[in-house]
Amino acid sequence: MPEKMDYGKVGFKCGLEIHQQLETHNLFCDCQSIVHDENPSVVARRKLKAVVGETGEIDSAARHEEGKDKEMTYEGCPNSYCLVELDEEPPHSINPEAVMIALQVAKMLHCEIVDEIQVMRKTVIDGSNVSGFQRTALIGMNGYIETSKGNVPIPTLCLEEEAAKKVTSSDDSVRYRLDRLGVCLLEIATDASIKDAEHAKESAEILGMILRSTGKVKRGIGTIRQDVNVSITGGARVEIKGFQDLKSIPKIVDYEIQRQLGEIKKGKKPQKEVRKAEPDLTTSFLRPMPGGARMYPETDVLPLTITKEMFDSVEVPELLSAKKDDLARKFQLDQGIIKDIIKKGIDFESFVSKYKNVDPKFIASVLVQMPKEIKRKEGLDTDAISIEDFREIIGYLNDSKISKDAMQDIMVKKARKEKIDLDSYKGVDDSVLEAEVKKMITEKPGLNMGGYMGLLMAKFKGKLDGKKASQIISKNLK
Repeated sequence: MPEKMDYGKVGFKCGLEIHQQLETHNLFCDCQSIVHDENPSVVARRKLKAVVGETGEIDSAARHEEGKDKEMTYEGCPNSYCLVELDEEPPHSINPEAVMIALQVAKMLHCEIVDEIQVMRKTVIDGSNVSGFQRTALIGMNGYIETSKGNVPIPTLCLEEEAAKKVTSSDDSVRYRLDRLGVCLLEIATDASIKDAEHAKESAEILGMILRSTGKVKRGIGTIRQDVNVSITGGARVEIKGFQDLKSIPKIVDYEIQRQLGEIKKGKKPQKEVRKAEPDLTTSFLRPMPGGARMYPETDVLPLTITKEMFDSVEVPELLSAKKDDLARKFQLDQGIIKDIIKKGIDFESFVSKYKNVDPKFIASVLVQMPKEIKRKEGLDTDAISIEDFREIIGYLNDSKISKDAMQDIMVKKARKEKIDLDSYKGVDDSVLEAEVKKMITEKPGLNMGGYMGLLMAKFKGKLDGKKASQIISKNLK
């Protein structure tokens, strides 16, 4: 692969589709959007068939999936699905909170808002939707985002329902979990004016930041997904799905360009198709590219008029990127830490305001640096530690239930989903600590402050107040 791609020479065109789950109940029922159910108690089985869309034709992607003739098995738990998800009951009215969040994002993207929300059905028969279609509704059009390489237009912003979560798959069957099905999802599409692979990554980062600025989106792995559409002169538009890390976008985009160039060189015509981003930064075929034939109106959900009063009541929040300078000045935080705090969508000032007994710099360390250290040392998925978990852990320190030295150990337990026993982290009594210090000085004379502190930390792991310990050591060394 060349060191530097000449994007202009190959006729590069690129656009993004961002899918973000919202923090509210499901789109067409009142079920909680839990997305982490275990031990399902209900099982249903289906076989899905493709139907004609508005154009009177069957979509090619739907026909491709129907040809596999697979049986779909759906598992669910009563607290995260109902008959709506099983397609045994008509959808309820569209979630009004989700509509307001969508309008807020539309304003932030400078979109023109539709006068009336008309829900549509999008044929999807790979099994990820029990009904054989996904409900989607256009909210905004003709918006844009500002980037370092100019504005990137946003033709559409849609509000739709999330698909079911695939658990296992074989040649003749697929097993899905219903906990994710019906969760509110925003879909933001850019046009194809993205200039190069790095610009694609930057645009995805900006869109993610805008979404997190609302404070109303889900966080964690799988709650936001990026699809990248790529084409070159003489090639074909390919949609690449499955990006787990924005850092991988440039390399996978460049790989796709090289793949298409290779086919053209061999005299082959690249095909329009959907491909999967692989861990080794290559791509693999998933299915043919879907088209307009898969869309048709939803008849079970009434249209919703967007009134002037509704639109005017939507407030645009301050962008997280605009808070950088304020945080740096107010709390004297390192720029790298600030960037990570903003990227995580953390309301840092609310932590500082609530946990007044904990130094703001230490709070920042717990939120950003400790998870990185645990990930590096323990190989644990610290992204699984939620904001609520962080609040719980820092609250223990704020209320003097644990010492600073216990923070990392407790965070490891949170990442492993283990129970926290606060009694095991009770601080050491001053008299016990002083007796131990005197004993250590007698048995191992001549060590410096750091030496004795290391011995104490090893003996009282997670139970030691470092400041108090250093004072006692200092007093006994005189």
